[in-house]
Amino acid sequence: MIGKMKRQFSAKALTFGIAAGALFLASCSTPQTRISDHPDLYQTLSPRDQALVSQGQIRSGMSRNAVWLAWGSPDQKFVGNMGGSPTETWIYIYYVTYPYYPYYGPWGSYGPDPGYSLAYTSAGVATGSAHHHGGRTFVFFGSPFYDPFYYSYIPPSIPYPGKVVTFFNGRVVSFQYQAPY
Repeated sequence: MIGKMKRQFSAKALTFGIAAGALFLASCSTPQTRISDHPDLYQTLSPRDQALVSQGQIRSGMSRNAVWLAWGSPDQKFVGNMGGSPTETWIYIYYVTYPYYPYYGPWGSYGPDPGYSLAYTSAGVATGSAHHHGGRTFVFFGSPFYDPFYYSYIPPSIPYPGKVVTFFNGRVVSFQYQAPY
């Protein structure tokens, strides 16, 4: 009986894992997958725009459909006004993860740290150390240089606008993207 329940659970877990993986892979869209999924949109483009879209590039004067085929759906849309006419700006968010550096005290592993061994394990730190400044007393428990957000085991992922395109009368009037180094 227990063996049968384990097999049923394993089969359900496997099915769920396959479904989740398929959903994840389906969300990874490229210009080629968008073109093959929407050949009707691609055929309406000029040969010049078809060549650019196939390479994931855009130009001034392109339509919204061409930009969508090249860059995909934006993460954010902003509406605005230019010269009394409506504009729309698409923003594509990228993420950068700051590198993680192991932390072993106020100066990391780069030098001696007699007062704050491993940030909070020495006896002097465990009882707290007082600091006087401007007529006030501050007591530190642990290293005064320790920042739990920065030195956590999970480095922060910071969003930034990697691509921005603005449309006026349905056509690209400006765009920006982060160039490779």
